[in-house]
Amino acid sequence: MFKGKVLMITGGTGSFGNAVLDRFLGSEIQEIRIFSRDEKKQEDMRIKYKSDKLNFVIGDIRDFDSINNAMRGVDYLFHAAALKQVPSCEFYPMEAIKTNLLGAENVLEAAAANNVKKVVVLSTDKAVYPINSMGMSKALMEKLAISKARDKRVKDNGGTICATRYGNVMASRGSIIPLFIEQIKNGLPLTITNPQMTRFMMSLVDSVDLVLFAFENANSGDVFVQKAPAATVGDLAIALKELFNADNEIKIIGERHGEKLFESLCGREEMAKATDMGDFYQVPADYRDLNYTKYVQKEAQKLDFDEYNSHNTERLNVNELKELLLTLNYVKEELGIN
Repeated sequence: MFKGKVLMITGGTGSFGNAVLDRFLGSEIQEIRIFSRDEKKQEDMRIKYKSDKLNFVIGDIRDFDSINNAMRGVDYLFHAAALKQVPSCEFYPMEAIKTNLLGAENVLEAAAANNVKKVVVLSTDKAVYPINSMGMSKALMEKLAISKARDKRVKDNGGTICATRYGNVMASRGSIIPLFIEQIKNGLPLTITNPQMTRFMMSLVDSVDLVLFAFENANSGDVFVQKAPAATVGDLAIALKELFNADNEIKIIGERHGEKLFESLCGREEMAKATDMGDFYQVPADYRDLNYTKYVQKEAQKLDFDEYNSHNTERLNVNELKELLLTLNYVKEELGIN
């Protein structure tokens, strides 16, 4: 389905964009358009991949003209550009709003205006029952995507807009695994916020699989999540210490601004209507309009469902974590394993 097509990735110089290129550059796709504001990372990617299929565009999703002009002729869009660091967004919530919300509106409006056929926006587990600025801005981004999925221009064009939610993507830029490995190699204490804190464990390969599954199976307005195991942050630190034969101290520093003890990929209300698709959950959009009198329910919706979170999913122990970590190219490179 990608043969001869143009795919655009916003925030395409990040970990997800690189994972998509590793998957797609050998395919029959015509062009992959990398849209970002980081010229240095674009140059690094240009040198690394040396591919005529890549088209690098400097721009900012906060500027509608910038993203609108870049989207001419695009068939498919993966929207990954975002502010993702929870503490940064807590201290600068308006910046999170400008990028994650207003920027997403620019992206979605440009997609509708340019008749983009399929759009997948990347969200986060922090958007479920959000308590921090990053999660709140991403939750509203999901609402924007669902709203735009109802847009007459999108429907008349046969377009699809859907969302995917991620847990922690292992070894992605700025995440905890590279931090722990750096601390191990420099002989520093491993700084842990709370050893009992649990997080979903997803790889970059999983992140691309989720987007492609949504791309192939979504009805417009759907939200998709991938079932994933979880682990405590304490066990993750121990697993990495054992892999690197390290004896670094573990230092507990307390939760950072806006952090949860566990993360949720699907809320209770969503699980009540979600479709179990094997390795994934599909949460459909509510397509009722504002005339609620037409939709009087004879029975109240049953909500005796549990949310799907990192406390009640499969829990990995230290040995299982070590096996999973050894599947990551980043960890193997740091260990010197070919």
